[in-house]
Amino acid sequence: MHTKTLAELSAGLAAGEFTSVELTEHFLARIRQHDGRLNSFITVTEEQALAQAREADARRAAAQAGPLTGIPIAHKDIFCTDGVRTSCASKMLDPFIAPYDATVVARFLQAGMVMLGKTNMDEFAMGSSNETSFYGPVKNPWDLACVPGGSSGGSAASVAARLTPAATGTDTGGSIRQPAALCGITGLKPTYGRVSRYGMIAFASSLDQAGPMAATAEDCALLLGAMAGFDERDSTCAEREVPDYHAALGGDLKGLRIGLPREYFGEGLDSQVAAAVETAIAEYKKLGAEVVAISLPNTHLAVPTYYVVAPAECSSNLSRMDGVRFGYRCENPKDLEDLYKRSRGEGFGSEVKRRIMVGAYALSSGYYDAYYLKAQKIRQLISQDFTEAFKQVDVIMGPTAPSAAFRLGEKKDDPVAMYLADIYTIAVNLAGLPGMSVPCGFADGLPVGLQLIGNYFDEARLLNVAHQYQLATDWHRRLPEGF
Repeated sequence: MHTKTLAELSAGLAAGEFTSVELTEHFLARIRQHDGRLNSFITVTEEQALAQAREADARRAAAQAGPLTGIPIAHKDIFCTDGVRTSCASKMLDPFIAPYDATVVARFLQAGMVMLGKTNMDEFAMGSSNETSFYGPVKNPWDLACVPGGSSGGSAASVAARLTPAATGTDTGGSIRQPAALCGITGLKPTYGRVSRYGMIAFASSLDQAGPMAATAEDCALLLGAMAGFDERDSTCAEREVPDYHAALGGDLKGLRIGLPREYFGEGLDSQVAAAVETAIAEYKKLGAEVVAISLPNTHLAVPTYYVVAPAECSSNLSRMDGVRFGYRCENPKDLEDLYKRSRGEGFGSEVKRRIMVGAYALSSGYYDAYYLKAQKIRQLISQDFTEAFKQVDVIMGPTAPSAAFRLGEKKDDPVAMYLADIYTIAVNLAGLPGMSVPCGFADGLPVGLQLIGNYFDEARLLNVAHQYQLATDWHRRLPEGF
């Protein structure tokens, strides 16, 4: 059953080929069998999952089931889950039991999905390799000596190894798309505001966006249809109608204009990755699309801009984790100052501390205008680049990551090299656009991702463009050996 896509599992449940309980038991058994090697889960909610599966079977028997009813899913451990530990992969929140469900979690429960557990991630979503987790690094199922990407590495690895048919992720600078590429699955970052952030623990509030991760674009269309939509509890959530993303998958690609930014195909791009992406573009030409050369001239400023804006926002958001209001509290503090210093010093990992320090500096008196304000102005220029590009093209394409998965530990002590792993994804978050990654080949036996970028709230087109490619290719069907 685990080799089937989410859409195929939905059809199987509807046809009575198996029950939700049988399906859930199958995936729980796979987690027990394989996750010891991957470390992709922080918490497995076995009893709760089976209870939800029984409820889903009862809904189906009463003819009250939807397309997602009874399908298992895993949630990144950044989403609050009522009565279940929500840790953000940090010692700071290790004992925290959320008293409510995030909107994303609640909407999937309403759709009848079954929560298998909470997936591992980079601490507070800060990282590109899933090596900053308090619970240890996640391994890439294609090569256990390699990283799965981050920060949604646990979600990506668990879907790639088929320990779950689907998972949620969050994307602040590429944290859905980059691990999706490195693990050979499909991942979608929706337009900023398309999905509620209520109950999603904040990293950088103007950048964070939740999205689905699954085997195929069709699966992501089904998932996005359930998780998207206005939420009055999130002031950044867009009050727009949610289209039927799955119904929009039927259109052909004749006349589609694909923009190829010259800045995405220059120095730093691995030659095998470039070849796989170029082969994918050639496939799109066969499907009737037209390729247009474009320029995004401020692309080279995206990484430095991001690493001023994101740390500034994270230093503000994480100030509440102080041992008093939220989070780990040190033992036997001498006074209030000692309580703050030791609780934060012992509770946060090194990457989180680094970003808090950078952010606090950028926001400090005398430096706000020089760093944060200037970064916001450059962010606007980056956004304008995309606005101009979409006057010429319908979709922008390029590599998701500059290389295939790198080895565990290879970049852990070199923050700049690690940050550059997101060089092609960061600008999309700065502009608030939708983007996704789909498998398009291999480099030295490891998956390569093709990035698709759409205009604001154009997820329906983006998903169809990806779906038509997947109907013509089988990269998304390849499974890692041993899983």
